[in-house]
Amino acid sequence: MRVEVVILDPRVVGWGFPHYGSEAAAGLDLHAALDAPVTLEPGVPARLIPTGIAIHIADAGWCGLVVPRSGLGHRAGLALGNTVGVIDADYQGPLTVSASNRNAPGGPRITIAPGDRIAQLLFVPVARPAFAVVRAFSAATERGEGGYGSTGIGAEP
Repeated sequence: MRVEVVILDPRVVGWGFPHYGSEAAAGLDLHAALDAPVTLEPGVPARLIPTGIAIHIADAGWCGLVVPRSGLGHRAGLALGNTVGVIDADYQGPLTVSASNRNAPGGPRITIAPGDRIAQLLFVPVARPAFAVVRAFSAATERGEGGYGSTGIGAEP
């Protein structure tokens, strides 16, 4: 698989992009391409943080997923405003990270400095099934229409 990358902010190369955190890391670290630190207050709307890059995946069998870095989310409360960002294969614009502070109002602020690793980019295959519109499913399952909690903890009586 070949992904084209346009470096929109030359500082990202000095910050280590492109770089995986370890030999077996699934996610490619994305940096905050900011000119000055940004402070995220708890309970306020998400902010778009530029990453300083644009990518073109080109192959419709693949997409990019922008996901949180687990340490920042767990320890600091940094959350992605859209949980997971999907980068379609035909998108060629700048990558940004929708970042918010999930701490309770009055809780700790999160300051993002230029060059901070704020998210990670995964490349995953995309399944594009053929759909068959039917009046009823061709086979029944044991679960059937059982919904929330129907297979374990929290099952309704």
